[in-house]
Amino acid sequence: MTAASGTIHFIATGGTFEKHYNELDGELVFVQTHLPAMLERARVTVPYTFETVFLLDSLDMRDSHRQAVLEACRGSDASRIVIVHGTDTMRETAEVLGRAGLGKTLVLTGAMVPYEFEGSDAFFNLGAAVSAVQLLPEGVYIMMNGRVFDWDHVKKNRQVGKFEAV
Repeated sequence: MTAASGTIHFIATGGTFEKHYNELDGELVFVQTHLPAMLERARVTVPYTFETVFLLDSLDMRDSHRQAVLEACRGSDASRIVIVHGTDTMRETAEVLGRAGLGKTLVLTGAMVPYEFEGSDAFFNLGAAVSAVQLLPEGVYIMMNGRVFDWDHVKKNRQVGKFEAV
């Protein structure tokens, strides 16, 4: 096992997970990623690296953004990558990554409620993704709602706010 194969690379792309509440205007905005503080709070001891590719609502993502995520995954020396992503188009980004056949283990996760809010699922989903990326074989997965899904057998059920196998 090389040093990089035991390292988890974290990629921040935004999504509800990363949104901050602006008390002045009541808007949810992006300021900076929560990931480094969350990893410290969780006392993650596995070696890891981190990068912010962009902070964006996934509904605003375009093909060029998905290509930037793909290039970040390709460029990482790590064979295990966790990507924090907005839930609305997580499946579309997972498809781009899955079709690329990178020979790595990629786990996308996000949150239905921002990390800063009471009742957020962000911390749980991140912890589950950290475990999943270490245990799963190479491939692309979505980790939401306490479940791991293959990238090509999942959808977001917007009526109930959960991901489901298809």
